[in-house]
Amino acid sequence: MTVPLANNESITLNDVALQPPVALAPLAGITDLPFRQLVASFGAGWVVSEMVASQEMVQAKPGVRERAELGYDQEGTAVQIAGRDAYWMAEAARMIEANGAAMIDINMGCPAKKVTNGYSGSALLRTPDHALSLIEAVVNAVNVPVTLKTRLGWDDDSLNAADVAKRAEDAGIKLVTIHGRTRCQFYKGAADWSAIGAIKDAVTIPVIANGDIIDAATARQALDLSGADGVMIGRGAQGRPWVLAQVAAALHGGPDVEVPVGDDLVNLVSAHYEAMLSFYGTELGRKVSRKHLGWYMDDAHADPVLRKAILTHADPRDVLRDLPEALSQKVPA
Repeated sequence: MTVPLANNESITLNDVALQPPVALAPLAGITDLPFRQLVASFGAGWVVSEMVASQEMVQAKPGVRERAELGYDQEGTAVQIAGRDAYWMAEAARMIEANGAAMIDINMGCPAKKVTNGYSGSALLRTPDHALSLIEAVVNAVNVPVTLKTRLGWDDDSLNAADVAKRAEDAGIKLVTIHGRTRCQFYKGAADWSAIGAIKDAVTIPVIANGDIIDAATARQALDLSGADGVMIGRGAQGRPWVLAQVAAALHGGPDVEVPVGDDLVNLVSAHYEAMLSFYGTELGRKVSRKHLGWYMDDAHADPVLRKAILTHADPRDVLRDLPEALSQKVPA
């Protein structure tokens, strides 16, 4: 049973409360466990793991799944799966539920060619009957809530998300997130929040708006234009893990969020950096951390020369030494 929203402030799927209705989107190579935990520490309704290929997950050699560490039992975490075969999707869903996940999300929105060429992700919008067979397999395999993330359609000539969402609701999907672009747009142009309204009109389950939402102003506009029940933020959180909490406070009340500056920002970024080194190991952690450090320094208007030096340091101690100067220009928002 899906509990209707009360004043657009909370969503409950089965016994899982998603409050406030502001979520972190799954971003490949970005929303790993250290970043999701950091975002959640500020406050988010829920966070979604990086997409996991269902068959590869089930067939993984011992240790692979453990190293991937999806945060199955982390409160407020949905684990997202992708695939094209009902058997593997259902098996992955069972495994995820058994490992303690509170929610499972099905990816029907990824536009990457390596995904769509395998007839997964947003390619499923071209074969809605097959997509529904995957959805039914996952829903019937588990007792936890199953959600769906997709796009408006494959291209402008096939805007079929409303029909897919309605059929998905009938199959047992509890919530649907819509990125306001077609697959063929990738991330170009502007997200069409108004078009999400057609999906909202087609279903009774909660609808979450996604795409180009970067702050409270764009979140409010997306909600006004779409009529959606909440928002999901992806790229807008890069280098700004506090932004979901800011949006939640502005739209739904609660305490103001203090954007970290000075020593607080240095401590946050340093801790995130060290968490990545610990999670991945020093060598891989150094590589994975570069994009995050770059976003933090961009947001702080760091000196370009110092920024480059930090991103090319071989020794983590040098990175930690130089971060205070690089982040010193950040001022309160």
